[in-house]
Amino acid sequence: MARPDPEKASRIACVGAGTIGGGWAAYFLSRGLDVVATDPGADAEDKLRRLVARAWPKLARLGLDDGADQNRLTFTADLSEAVSGADFIQESVPDWLDLKLETFERIDAAAPADTVIASSSSEFLPSALAKACRHRERCVIGHPFVPSYLIPLVEVVGGTETSDAVMTWTTDFYNHIGKQALRLQSEIEAYVANRLQHAVFEEMHSLVDKGVCSYSDVDAAMRYGPGMRWAFAGPLLCLHMGGGQGGLQAFTKHFGWGGPAHLQQSAESEVERLYGSMSMDELEDWRDENLLQMLEKVAQEPG
Repeated sequence: MARPDPEKASRIACVGAGTIGGGWAAYFLSRGLDVVATDPGADAEDKLRRLVARAWPKLARLGLDDGADQNRLTFTADLSEAVSGADFIQESVPDWLDLKLETFERIDAAAPADTVIASSSSEFLPSALAKACRHRERCVIGHPFVPSYLIPLVEVVGGTETSDAVMTWTTDFYNHIGKQALRLQSEIEAYVANRLQHAVFEEMHSLVDKGVCSYSDVDAAMRYGPGMRWAFAGPLLCLHMGGGQGGLQAFTKHFGWGGPAHLQQSAESEVERLYGSMSMDELEDWRDENLLQMLEKVAQEPG
């Protein structure tokens, strides 16, 4: 079975139907795709269908694709049956290395040789997960964030034997169905976003341990400060806008670069490539509009 073009993949196998795998199933269904899910849990199908039903109104708010239908979900306890005719496989079993290795080996043995196998793992190297597979070139990481049916980011990570064609196909597939695919240039444990999160978590614990603030203070600092800007701008763009009319160069001149010296020019070039066509006034108006929308809609306390 030849691999279809990314925009023509229509039958998706979800291996593992818990919080992450079930979220994936709901999202794939909302894009008008057929989904066959598999999970060994005794009540896995009932839990999956409840999760999909609960997510559906939220997905509908974002807009359903033509053909989106919860009835396009089928379930089987037989993993081989689930993956045997799949155009794409999203594996989301618990993040236990031995279980991942066993599952990848079973999927690899039963799935068509050209079908991409993407793991939702949040930490393991794709090279490690694929080591027992015959077709290691089609094994990748496709790491989502909870809730996987709403948050756009998917980190696409290839192993040492993953083919460039598979990396391109997987990135194009996720982007085609509306995700924001981030293709890493090389594999690293925990990938990018989790490593950034972990750095913040470590500093949070350190500040509380030193008696500087409480955990709730850290939440407030992030929620009402940089976290609100990072939601739409990201750290580098925030540095650029922090320099006012002079942009990133003015910021680093006044506050220092803070990173390895050899990367400063690379960062300045990246800013110019991405935002050089916009004046700082235009960028600030765009920033302020996003902040106003967030302040109006999401700055309330939960509950």
